[in-house]
Amino acid sequence: MIELFTAHAPELMFGSLLIFLLTGFPVAFALAACGLLFGFIGVEIGLLSPSIFQALPLRVFGIIQNDTLLAIPFFTLMGLVLERSGMAEELLDTVGQVFGPIRGGLALAVIFVGALLAATTGVVAAAVISMGLISLPIMLRYGYSPAVASGAITASGTLAQIVPPSLVLIVIADQLGRSVGDMYKGAFVPAFILIALYVLFIIGLAIFKPALVPALPPEARTYREPDGSSGMRSLGVFTVFVTVIAVAFGMHYGEILSALKGAEVKPAMDETIVVALTGGTLFAFVAAMINKLTGLGLLSRITERVTFVLIPPLALIFLVLGTIFLGVATPTEGGAMGAVGGMIMAFSRGKLDMAMLKHGLESTARLSCFVLFILIGSTIFSFTFTAVDGPIWVEHLFDKLPGGEIGFLVFVNTVIFFLGFFIDFFEIAFILIPLLAPVADKLGIDLVWFGVLLAMNLQTSFLTPPFGFALFYLRSVAPAKDYLDRITRKRVAGVKTTDIYAGSIPFVLMQIVMVVALIAFPGLVTFTLDKKLEVDLDTIEIKVEGSGGGDGGGWGAPQSDSWGGGAAPAEPTSGSNAP
Repeated sequence: MIELFTAHAPELMFGSLLIFLLTGFPVAFALAACGLLFGFIGVEIGLLSPSIFQALPLRVFGIIQNDTLLAIPFFTLMGLVLERSGMAEELLDTVGQVFGPIRGGLALAVIFVGALLAATTGVVAAAVISMGLISLPIMLRYGYSPAVASGAITASGTLAQIVPPSLVLIVIADQLGRSVGDMYKGAFVPAFILIALYVLFIIGLAIFKPALVPALPPEARTYREPDGSSGMRSLGVFTVFVTVIAVAFGMHYGEILSALKGAEVKPAMDETIVVALTGGTLFAFVAAMINKLTGLGLLSRITERVTFVLIPPLALIFLVLGTIFLGVATPTEGGAMGAVGGMIMAFSRGKLDMAMLKHGLESTARLSCFVLFILIGSTIFSFTFTAVDGPIWVEHLFDKLPGGEIGFLVFVNTVIFFLGFFIDFFEIAFILIPLLAPVADKLGIDLVWFGVLLAMNLQTSFLTPPFGFALFYLRSVAPAKDYLDRITRKRVAGVKTTDIYAGSIPFVLMQIVMVVALIAFPGLVTFTLDKKLEVDLDTIEIKVEGSGGGDGGGWGAPQSDSWGGGAAPAEPTSGSNAP
């Protein structure tokens, strides 16, 4: 029996954990209990040394002292405060008025607002529920297909999984031992491509299935000029003008920076993009403010409304992500600035009070404790699992997969895709990623690319019927029965669960396409990252010069047996003759 346990300890340990999880036992305590149980058994049968558990308290204190994980409560607090500040309502109303006159406009508005909420709130549940409560009744009121409306809301809500500053990316970066800033940079382009796919799908529906996505009727367009015009021409001209200013500023940013520093400077592409967008945004806000204060009347009502509603969240995004990308702030410091910025925005709307702040702090503390306890439990589990040679078992397990690196990626993504139906992404990140990361590293896989790939996969599982969490969030707020609309006084059909499932399928397929594209084209992630400095060890020359006279004290020169006699050798330097 002892020999059987010794030979198959990793398999028994992992299988026991699965049994614990299937019983519904809390994940954090299941991980810790499994780790401690097998650790004690290993000590009793002589497989492990009793002194091994002396290092466990240091591991736990190391988790508590992890600065990177501090970004989680900061970004959570920022999201919760903004979610209760009314920002989502203003964004949906304003963007809906802009895109409403075209077919599919309300769905496009939901996708764009979902992307903005993802970059500010970063919480899937908050985004889906907010847009479900606000935009779903409007879309149903004006004849949208319940399936299309449901799909647009749930898909745009899950963008919080992949759009920085995503909590998923923070946790994955911590578990892979990579920089959160690099993970954000790597996810930037795939996130925008995914949003573009959503937009193209809605445009395709507007062209080929216009009855599913009708335009907003004239009586529902609330922003009109005194002469009865829509004011869209002013908005278009102003948008083009601001875009030209931002592009011109970005093209000459390197020259401006070189002139200020007195030396030639070539800024990175991500720095240039962030600075150009920030400059264009500030110019738009200042121009709109001058127009409003002076009463020049150069901008239409809808142009001013769009500017004053969109600029604050965009400014917050640039404050958080811009400082991280520029290297001015760490993700933790960026999260702290985001939390303060979120409270300032809520205060400016008159929505910040003690009740909101108390709710935000309580929810943040609850989520942070949830993450911390799971991380402590997974650390105890992995501590014992490593001691019984679990990583070697995992490596041998994947060595038998056909296809090498591609076979490993396909198998891992398939497993995580199905696990995402049943367990939360925190649990997947803390249980599986520490087991998979060494294998991926040994196969030569870039871990930042691997992390972004897993985050995209986890987003897909949030949306896949019948167990996708985002579908449950929308089901909780969508009207299940027919109801009388309060504006049109017409009876509107309720949203069936099958409608929610059917609407999510096209977006799931688009996300799967993105997962495949990331596997086929790693450059979508890696080209935005800083280039690694390659060092050829064969070309390194080490020379040493003595501090006294004689022959110079090279490696072949005689040395004293102790530091007390003769001259001490100089510290070796690489690639230099300096002492």
